[in-house]
Amino acid sequence: MSSPSKRREMDVMKLMMSDYTVETINDGLNEFNVMFNVYTILPSLCLYHIVSSYIPFVHGHEKMSGLYEGGVWKVHVELPDGYPYKSPSIGFINKIFHPNVDELSGSVCLDVINQSWSPMFDLLNVFEVFLPQLLLYPNASDPLNGDAASLMMKDREQYELKVKEYCDRYAKKENIDASAAEDESDEEDISDGHCTSSDDEIAGHADP
Repeated sequence: MSSPSKRREMDVMKLMMSDYTVETINDGLNEFNVMFNVYTILPSLCLYHIVSSYIPFVHGHEKMSGLYEGGVWKVHVELPDGYPYKSPSIGFINKIFHPNVDELSGSVCLDVINQSWSPMFDLLNVFEVFLPQLLLYPNASDPLNGDAASLMMKDREQYELKVKEYCDRYAKKENIDASAAEDESDEEDISDGHCTSSDDEIAGHADP
C-alpha cells in the first residue's frame, strides 16, 4: 500500500493528466485550486460504478444539468495529512446558487465527502462523479443555502432563473480571470506588512 504522501501525489497527477487545470498553493500538494468546467463533464456522464453500486447519470436529465451547463468554477481543495483515509475539504471559490453550497464560504454539503468518504475514492471521483452528482441532484431538505432550498421547493421556475443568473454573472472563465487579476492588484497595494486578519473567512475554504 502506498504512503499517504505518495497517494496524494498520484491523485493530483491523475487530475492533471485528465485535463484539469490545477493551481498549486505555496508549491505544495496539500492545498490547490482546480478548474471545474461543467460543460465538458455533465454531458459525458452516463453510469459510474463505485464500490459495487451504480450512481446514475442519464441523458434524460438535460434540464437539470442545463442549469449549470457552461459554467466554470474554481474549486478549492485541501488535503488533510491523513488523506486518503480522511476526506478532502472542497469549496467553490466563485459563487454558485445551489441548496447544498454555502453562498458565502463555498463550502459543500455532500455526504459522500463529509460522512461516507472511503480511501477507495480519489480526487478524480470528486470532480467527475461527486460534484456533478451534486449539481444534478440538489437536496433541498439538507441545505447550506436556505434561500436556494426554499426557492427550489416553492417556485422552481424562479429558482432556475436565479441559478442561471449566478452562472452568467459568476461562472464564466472571463469572470474568474478578472477576479484573479483584481486579487493580484490588491496584493500589490498592500504595504508595510498590513494584511487582513487570519481569522477572516476565505472563500472556497470548506469545512471538512
